[in-house]
Amino acid sequence: MSAVEALNVETAATLVAGGDDAKKQKKPKPNNKKLRQEAAAKKIAEGGESEAATNGEAEKKPPTQAPASKKKNKGKKSGQTDPPTIPISDLYPNGNYPEGQIMDHPVPKDMADDRTAKDRFTSEEKRALDRMNNDIYNELRQAAEAHRQTRQYMQKYIKPGMTMIQICEELENTARRLVGENGLEAGLAFPTGCSLNHCAAHYTPNAGDTTVLQYDDVCKIDFGTHIKGRIIDCAFTLTFNNKYDKLLQAVKEATNTGIKEAGIDVRLCDIGSAIQEVMESYEIELDGKTYPIKAIRNLNGHSISPYRIHAGKTVPIVKGGESTRMEEDEFYAIETFGSTGRGLVHDDMDCSHYMKNFDLPFVPLRLQSSKQLLGTINKHFGTLAFCKRWLDRAGATKYQMALKDLCDKGIVEAYPPLCDIKGCYTAQYEHTIILRPTCKEVVSRGDDY
Repeated sequence: MSAVEALNVETAATLVAGGDDAKKQKKPKPNNKKLRQEAAAKKIAEGGESEAATNGEAEKKPPTQAPASKKKNKGKKSGQTDPPTIPISDLYPNGNYPEGQIMDHPVPKDMADDRTAKDRFTSEEKRALDRMNNDIYNELRQAAEAHRQTRQYMQKYIKPGMTMIQICEELENTARRLVGENGLEAGLAFPTGCSLNHCAAHYTPNAGDTTVLQYDDVCKIDFGTHIKGRIIDCAFTLTFNNKYDKLLQAVKEATNTGIKEAGIDVRLCDIGSAIQEVMESYEIELDGKTYPIKAIRNLNGHSISPYRIHAGKTVPIVKGGESTRMEEDEFYAIETFGSTGRGLVHDDMDCSHYMKNFDLPFVPLRLQSSKQLLGTINKHFGTLAFCKRWLDRAGATKYQMALKDLCDKGIVEAYPPLCDIKGCYTAQYEHTIILRPTCKEVVSRGDDY
């Protein structure tokens, strides 16, 4: 190639490159901000709303919302551990605990006029009365949540082959952690009942008890939690053999009937009659023999007051009870017991449950050991129920004679296990309810029962 031809080729390449640059310069990037401003000015001139301003706000919101959302999630408490170890107060740092099941008050059957429980006040008056007691309700809900999480864990934990002491200690240690045990301010309201088969209530193992849970046992788990004396009394029946299903179904439905029938101005006898009708409509076949399921007529539900598990009123589970009425803002344990036996219980076996007499005036004591034991009871339990295992835990020693002396003088009441005839089976279900001015709240209700 000649020098002239090389020069011509170089010149052509330069012209082509220059042409490309020229093309690029002819297509500058659009100024979107300027265009939006012009569009906004045009809209304003036409009297319309500025789309650009609206778009600008929409573009600014996501960046400001995203960090706020992240901050909220960062501060959120994690869920409960398995097994449960985090106190309920830590899971709900705002102090608002889950509300129980809300139900309407029923219309009392014997009231022909319009004086029904749910229409006694205007709605505003009812809400005002509710707000006045919200702190009390909230304390009970905290205890209820501790009970719910404890029992749901224990339903998975309990297995045949475990000793009753092992079961009770695991349950009580779990409940103490969740309720945030703090002297008489918060803790367990009474010993863990784990009554088996023909024993319906008030059995918990004493030290040295080697009883082992068997596959064919029917076990009633009855325990209580409290916050500032506001007690949750709630129980369920645990079986491993499904041949007892009808017995459990009968008692569960009877308890739910009692809850449904309860309400302000309702007579206690009407609740008992409804419970018995449902309970005794069932029968069960065991090992080729059919048994009618009977309501245990000398066991019943009861009213509850601060630091007092039995506050004076009883809720029968058979007809023919008292015509006393339930009243506004009362707390009740609605519990029913069914049996394949006689439907009547009596004291039997070694006593484990005790409770200081709530109304007893001062009684002088001569024995130093009795004075010392009473001091331990006052410090750790007050008027809440306790058992011998809990006295051991509190550091009491050689207290058998002192405990008998306190019982003989009526300062402490003994509550022996309650049993039907040997060979029969008994079941129990129980919930705690509040008769609020606006509604009836089943505080201890859970997904399990």
